[in-house]
Amino acid sequence: MKMGSFFMRASSALKKYPSSSKLLLLCTLSFSGGGVVAYSESRSETEHPVVDAGVVPKKKVVVLGTGWAGTSFLKDLDASRYDVQVVSPRNYFAFTPLLPSVTCGTVEARSIVEPVRTLIKKSKGEIKYWEAECVKIDAANRKVFCNSNIDNLVGRGKFSLDYDFLVLAVGSQVNTFNTPGVKENCHFLKDIEDAKRIRLSITDCFEKAVLPSLSEEERRSNLHFVVVGGGPTGVEFAAELHDYVQEDLTNLYPAVKDLVKITLIQSGDHILNTFDQRISTFAEQKFTRDGIEVQTGCRVISVSDKEITMKVKSTGEVCSVPHGLIVWSTGISTIPVIRDLMEQVGQGKRRVLATDEWLRVKGSEDVYAIGDCCTIDQRKIMDDISAIFAAADKNNSGTLTIEEFQDVMDDILLRYPQVELFLKKKHLLDFTSLWLDSQGNERKEIDIEGFKQALSHADSQMKSLPATAQVAAQQGTYLARCFNRMDQCEENPEGPRRFRGTGRHKFLPFRYKHFGQFAPLGGEQAAAELPGDWVSMGHSTQWLWYSVYASKQVSWRTRVLVMSDWTRRFIFGRDSSRV
Repeated sequence: MKMGSFFMRASSALKKYPSSSKLLLLCTLSFSGGGVVAYSESRSETEHPVVDAGVVPKKKVVVLGTGWAGTSFLKDLDASRYDVQVVSPRNYFAFTPLLPSVTCGTVEARSIVEPVRTLIKKSKGEIKYWEAECVKIDAANRKVFCNSNIDNLVGRGKFSLDYDFLVLAVGSQVNTFNTPGVKENCHFLKDIEDAKRIRLSITDCFEKAVLPSLSEEERRSNLHFVVVGGGPTGVEFAAELHDYVQEDLTNLYPAVKDLVKITLIQSGDHILNTFDQRISTFAEQKFTRDGIEVQTGCRVISVSDKEITMKVKSTGEVCSVPHGLIVWSTGISTIPVIRDLMEQVGQGKRRVLATDEWLRVKGSEDVYAIGDCCTIDQRKIMDDISAIFAAADKNNSGTLTIEEFQDVMDDILLRYPQVELFLKKKHLLDFTSLWLDSQGNERKEIDIEGFKQALSHADSQMKSLPATAQVAAQQGTYLARCFNRMDQCEENPEGPRRFRGTGRHKFLPFRYKHFGQFAPLGGEQAAAELPGDWVSMGHSTQWLWYSVYASKQVSWRTRVLVMSDWTRRFIFGRDSSRV
C-alpha cells in the first residue's frame, strides 16, 4: 500500500513539471537510487490529438495536372480554405504557345517553364505537390491512385489520395486517327520534351546529309521536312523551321542549302481553317512565296521510317514520298485515365469527357474538369422551352405578354449563351425583336407555339470551345472563383433561376470570352484575328505578337528570359549545337 501510494503521489507531482524537467528528474531518481522508475503520461503515444469540436476540418481538393488550366486554378484559388494537393508527372508549367520557337532554338526550353513549387509558394495557404502520374480514378469511393515516375530510388512510388473535390486538368494526347506508323515514326509537339527532341532531330538531319558517303537522293530525303496538320501549331512550326533554315542553317551547311524542302499536309481545303478566310489565304500565299509546299485535300494513310504515304481526296491518287523528319499535329484525343473515368460515370459512348456549364463532370457531383481533357455540354434551350414558358406565365393564362417575357430574359441569357449569339448574328438588339410576327408586326401576346418558333433557331449557334491555352486559363480562373465563393453562394446563390425546379443555380455558368488569336507566319510577319472582326497581317502584327506573348508569361523570370532569347537571336542567330 505504501509503495502504491508513493507512485500515485510521484505521478501527480510529475504532471506539474514541464517535459524537459520530467526527463531530468526521472534520470536523477534512477541513477541515484539504483532502481528503475516507470512513468506514464496520461496521453499514450498511439492516442490521437484532441480536435477542437468547433473546428471544421478542411475539405480535400485534389488537382491533377499543372498545365494552363491547373496552374490558373491554383494561382487564383484561396488555398487557406481547403486542403489542396496537386499531382502531376511534370514539376513545371510550360508556356506552350512558344513550343514551336523552342524546336528551332529561337527560344530556349528553360525560358518558358516555371517550376510548380515556385508557383504554389506564392499562393494564399499551403498547397502540397506530388510529382507522380494518376493512373486510376475511383469516382465511387472518391480516391485517386498515383504512381511516381522516379523508379531508380528506394521506397514505394505508388500511393492513393482521398478527395472531397477532384479537379481534372490532365490535358490530352495527340490524335493519330489510328494511322499505321505514326507513333513509331513521327514527332509530336505537345510538351517541352517533344520540342527538344525535334530540335535535336533537325540538327541530325543536316549533319547526316553533309556526310560524304551519301548520294544526292539520300541527302534530299534526309532534308525533306514534313508537317502534318495545317492548324496553328503546324503552321507556326513550318514557319519557324523555314526561318531557321534560311537565316542560320544555310550559312552553316552551304553544300546542301538547295536540297532542303518543307511540306505542309492538310486534309482540309485550307490551312488555318479556324481563322478568318483572309488570314488563311494570306498564309497560303506567303508560304508559296517562301517555298513551303502546301498540299491541301490530302490524307495520310501510313508512315514508315523512310516514307510517308498519302491519298489525294479529289482524285483518289495514292503517292509516297521520302522524308527526314515528320511532325504530326492533327488534333487531340482523350488519355486513358480519363477514358476509364468516362466508363464509370456513364459516358463510355462519348469521345470526350463532358461537363455541364459549371465545369462539373456529368454523372459525378464532386468531380470537375477543365482544359483540353473535357468539353462543355451546353444544354439546348429547346429542351427546356416548355418549362421556361411555364415559369414566365405567372398567371397561367397560356400566353405570355412582353412584360412576362422580359422577366425571364436575363436568366435565359445567362443559362443559354447561344441565345445571345443568335441575337448578335441576326443583328437583333434584344428579345423584343423576337416578338414580331411573320409580317413584322408586334404582338401583344404569344402562345407556346409562337414562343418555340421565336427561339427555335437559337440552338444552331451552339459551338464547342477550341482546345486552346486561352480557354483552359479562363476555365481555371472561373473554377477557382467558384471554390472561393462556395460557402457564400451556398447561402446566396448568384446563378440563373432553375426553370426545371425551384430556386437558383449556385454559381453563374462559365462564359468564355475570346480575346483573339495569333498565327506567326515567319519572316517577321504574323496574322492576328481580334475581337470586333478586326484582322491584322504583316510586320506590325509580329511586333504585337512579341508584346502580347511577353506580357502573358507567368513570372518576371520567364518574361526576362524570353525577351533576352529574342534579342540574342536577332544579334547572334540561333544555336545549332547538339546539346
